[in-house]
Amino acid sequence: MVSSGRMPSNMLSIRCSWSSSPSRAPNLRSNSSSLRSPVSRPRRSASAPGSFRNMSLIAPGSRPCLRQKAAKLSQTGVVSTPPKSNSTASYAPPAMAEQTTEAPEGIDAANVEAWFESNVPGAEPPLSFERISGGRSNLTFGVRDSAGGSWALRRPPLGERLGSAHDMGREHRVISALQDAPVPVPPVAGFCEDESVSGAPFYVMGFVEGPILRSAEDARAVGEADRAAIGERVVDTLVAIHSVDPDAVGLGELGRKEAYVERQLKRWHGQWEKSKTRELGLVDDVHRRLAAAIPEQGPATIVHGDYRLDNVILRPDLSDVAAVVDWELCTLGDPLADVGLLLVYWSEPGDDFMPLFAPATIAPGFISREQVKARYAERSGRDLAQVDFFVALGYWKLAIILEGVYARYSGGQYGKTEEGFEEFAKIVERLAEAAGQAVGRLDG
Repeated sequence: MVSSGRMPSNMLSIRCSWSSSPSRAPNLRSNSSSLRSPVSRPRRSASAPGSFRNMSLIAPGSRPCLRQKAAKLSQTGVVSTPPKSNSTASYAPPAMAEQTTEAPEGIDAANVEAWFESNVPGAEPPLSFERISGGRSNLTFGVRDSAGGSWALRRPPLGERLGSAHDMGREHRVISALQDAPVPVPPVAGFCEDESVSGAPFYVMGFVEGPILRSAEDARAVGEADRAAIGERVVDTLVAIHSVDPDAVGLGELGRKEAYVERQLKRWHGQWEKSKTRELGLVDDVHRRLAAAIPEQGPATIVHGDYRLDNVILRPDLSDVAAVVDWELCTLGDPLADVGLLLVYWSEPGDDFMPLFAPATIAPGFISREQVKARYAERSGRDLAQVDFFVALGYWKLAIILEGVYARYSGGQYGKTEEGFEEFAKIVERLAEAAGQAVGRLDG
């Protein structure tokens, strides 16, 4: 389904939302997955051609681009009018500014256009491209054709790539495998592994319409009465991810099913050694203490690896999750790893470990961390007795991930450096402190 409005200019953001187009045939070529709409998948709503909506800025200084006032919100593509606090919100598509005509860094316009002509049925050149997500890792670009069809293209950051986190084939494989699962994901449209096309492998998916809540400011545009239900749907969707049999959907070989925590500790400590820009002894200390406290691990499931509120696109009416995005860290392992990381991100009023962020969940009305745990335990039937270990692991892992982001920003691998990117260094230090405090609680 095609989207409405016009593509925005100067939108460097961490996440985007996608929707499919009915004019795009589902029978893609051999290197592409069919577009399927299982009964369990939310219906993607139609609108007018060309918009890339809900692209909000979480720059390294964590300054959200959304504003509470309706006029500001309408400029970002989230809502045209703030919903009333006692009603279910409905998101209307606003008009967007024109995109720039010059292809952004990381896109070879002529080659990618030729690839679209050969691999995406119905694509009508010329194509226009807009970088709509700076990402914490991979880059996302909006693509629009002359008929108003729209897609999202994902590729690794510029420069050096870091293993599976920048493996476009792996991320495409995961989303393709989940097309018929009871997990909402964007429709896939194709994968290109030929680096001569645009300098790196990339994959293409449809554009899913709906809001993403990244900040408390975003959340204030949603009725307070709706926030608890949104939180519950986010938890329920995580339960759905963990209920999928990896073997049944062709992901049984995505990763080893045993020793997940040991592998995570080894991988991320190695990542720290590769990407650190300074010595932070606390990161090494937490690694040693976590390695000495590994709990008994449950049966392996699909683990998203970065599951949080702002990695889900909500339906425009806020009734459910429309799509889960950013599967770049997906693997097989202990599902409590996703729960622990979700709790790390699920900030509450009074939290101060990451003062530069004002997450959506600090807004009144969202369920608490304890309620998140209780709902997950009830819906999944899993014992959360060991979840505190995974909270500590989550803080530690997030510190390392953001150190890598800081290093790549410093090295220019995201192209033009955003103002305030140096704030990531402070966030890393605060996360390392939070990891130390969390692992200290494990000691009793």
